[in-house]
Amino acid sequence: MQPKGDTLLTQPHVGLFVTCLVDLFRPNIGFSAVELLEKAGCQVTVPPAQTCCGQPAYNSGDRANTRAIAEQVIEAFEKFDYVVAPSGSCAAMLKKHYPELFAGDAQWEERTTNFAAKVFELVSFLSDVMFFQEIDVTFQGRVTYHDSCSGLRELGIARQPRKLLQQVEGLELKEMENPDVCCGFGGTFCVKYSDISNAIVEKKTATIEAAEVDMLLAGDLGCLMNMAGKLQREGKTTKVRHVAEVLAGRLDGPAIGEGK
Repeated sequence: MQPKGDTLLTQPHVGLFVTCLVDLFRPNIGFSAVELLEKAGCQVTVPPAQTCCGQPAYNSGDRANTRAIAEQVIEAFEKFDYVVAPSGSCAAMLKKHYPELFAGDAQWEERTTNFAAKVFELVSFLSDVMFFQEIDVTFQGRVTYHDSCSGLRELGIARQPRKLLQQVEGLELKEMENPDVCCGFGGTFCVKYSDISNAIVEKKTATIEAAEVDMLLAGDLGCLMNMAGKLQREGKTTKVRHVAEVLAGRLDGPAIGEGK
């Protein structure tokens, strides 16, 4: 299926920004992303030179190292038609905060602006750019969806995952109370302010439990790991997965937090 617009690309070439957490802890999300993008009609490349998006350094105020990381990312990905990440927080870093880093820089500002314009979060790219509707998988169960802060507030991602999930045969989507309330992860926030983070996620897991669903979904692995860890410590049985895993039908392995 082709993106709509003034120029139609016969097969958009997508550079997949895998993200650190997906690479290290949940490769199945990356494989799910590739499968969905290819099914949508894209050519997908995973540049081996990619590293972190620089978000931890950026959030800690280390602008020098963030710029160095950003330059490397831009050089690795700017040749592609689109840059797609299965993470709202990483996509927001590339799309929203990279231009801030290079504002006023004669050498990098225009280059970064052009790069940022091509960056999308996975589900929003499938829904809003590729107009993808060919979800031909089945899932028998009730799920609820958590709106991660960066994806929702910086990129406006809310309706897109729900729209695609509605196409999954057998899936029942039940909204939890206040799905847009933070889970308490916040990247380095959960390390710096662990007591506050724990109090926030405790409230979040209570709303998840009250929804009475089989599975919790979201689009950011950091949030998912945080909520999965708390659910397990509380002895809850709700499964936790990235939305791309359900959309791609890659559910054979363990859920997030259940081990390898």
